[in-house]
Amino acid sequence: MKEIVKLLKEYREKNEAMAVERLRFIGCSDLDVYNITAPFNVNGMEVIAGRIEARDSEMAHIGFFEKQNDAWVLLENTTELALQDPFVTKIDNAWIIGGVEVFPSAENPAKLAWRTCLYRGMSLNDLTLVFRGPVGMKDLRLKQLANGEIAVFTRSQGKKGGRGKIGFCLVKNLAELTVACVEEAPLLAPHFADEEWGGANEIHLLKNGQLGVLGHIANFDSTGNRHYYAAVCVIDPATSEIVVPMTIISERADFLEGPAKRPDLVDVVFSGGLIRKPNGTADLYAGISDADAQKRVIRDPFMKFEG
Repeated sequence: MKEIVKLLKEYREKNEAMAVERLRFIGCSDLDVYNITAPFNVNGMEVIAGRIEARDSEMAHIGFFEKQNDAWVLLENTTELALQDPFVTKIDNAWIIGGVEVFPSAENPAKLAWRTCLYRGMSLNDLTLVFRGPVGMKDLRLKQLANGEIAVFTRSQGKKGGRGKIGFCLVKNLAELTVACVEEAPLLAPHFADEEWGGANEIHLLKNGQLGVLGHIANFDSTGNRHYYAAVCVIDPATSEIVVPMTIISERADFLEGPAKRPDLVDVVFSGGLIRKPNGTADLYAGISDADAQKRVIRDPFMKFEG
């Protein structure tokens, strides 16, 4: 396990300057769109899901945007999802759209609580709630394996996970996904230092059956500012072990300058999704500074591990 300071040094020694662009969204008035997914295809449309939010608020909803020329246009008549930080996968040929629900805490209604919610449907206008995760847990992610089983990535905090560590388990089907199994998922071997945290954002099934994890790793500096980096690791689902340790693949300085939600969020890259391409590169889609969405071309971080 390496701390961020060492991972960042290793990354900067090998980093290459590659193409970066800001994504343009139409249909959201003056609201921010950030913490996006990678594009996915629904009924012949190329679509991105994004977190839509006012700059001075945490109350968000998910919007679905269709690619039209050089912009992403908000789709109408899709299921209304009052969630933050969308993610997308497919299980049994149906879409699973997830995000973080924010609501008043039962212990103190003046404070907010959160949990990950999953919706299922064959299209974006028939999504139905199928699971609510444990209160206090973000970054719950699923990926169906070739044998039909479902890999479950969790993010425990507190006594079990400190500031946030990744857990992992397998379930046979969605019916087996329960709050108890999510809470009891064993943590992966040490992967974040105790003063750091992170989580899984998107899971890729590699050619060798292993799981490429696109995630984030983060820490605070001495003045309380947050620093988030895009990172990857590789998991063997058969052994529940990390076979390729966490590696940073992008930092805020790699992207275009732009707005930030707050001064303490300037140095934030929140991995959204990765489109792997045949030429050995990949498009990394990311939320930037909790106010912006950009795409960066990188070297495919998983290709050399597929074996």
